[in-house]
Amino acid sequence: MNTTVKELRSRNLRTLAVLAGLFLLPLLVSFWAYYATDWRPAAHVNHGELVSPARPLPRVDLPRIEGNLPVADLFKRKWTLVYLGGGNCDAACRNALYFMRQTRLGLNNEMTRVERVFLVTGNCCDREFLGTEHAGLNVFDASGPAASVLLARFPSTDRENSLFIVDPLGNLMMRYDDRLNPKGLLEDLKKLLRLSHIG
Repeated sequence: MNTTVKELRSRNLRTLAVLAGLFLLPLLVSFWAYYATDWRPAAHVNHGELVSPARPLPRVDLPRIEGNLPVADLFKRKWTLVYLGGGNCDAACRNALYFMRQTRLGLNNEMTRVERVFLVTGNCCDREFLGTEHAGLNVFDASGPAASVLLARFPSTDRENSLFIVDPLGNLMMRYDDRLNPKGLLEDLKKLLRLSHIG
């Protein structure tokens, strides 16, 4: 009888040790991988460059050239893709506007949560091109002195190849290089819309 009790106890202890090992081994391996090796998980998963901290954009009265977005609602009710550039729209501008349009269309049912805004900094405007190729694009004249306080909030480097994301509270939060794979911006926007309960 004693032998049977000892065997049962020994078997139970082995089972307990195996179960403990199953739970503790992954934890020990993850600690070892993180602290004892050069491996680190990716620091970020977004494709664009975060503007940190996010920059609140001031309300500025800008003359509207195209579109139906009132100045009062500029950057305040939906997510917004923004491009800054000359209104004569050179190759970089045309590429950025195309990229912006196609990204919004790629959102499918969520596209109504995103506005497209073109802030024209000079040489306004190739209206025929904007009207035929980019229907629904909201174009504002940002060439006057009143717009300088708004434009100063946007990073100045490489603007002609940049698209910016502004949240529905009016905060500039991300810059995206439009020469990169366009799927990256689409993935970032889908994630933001999925996680956001506003806009």
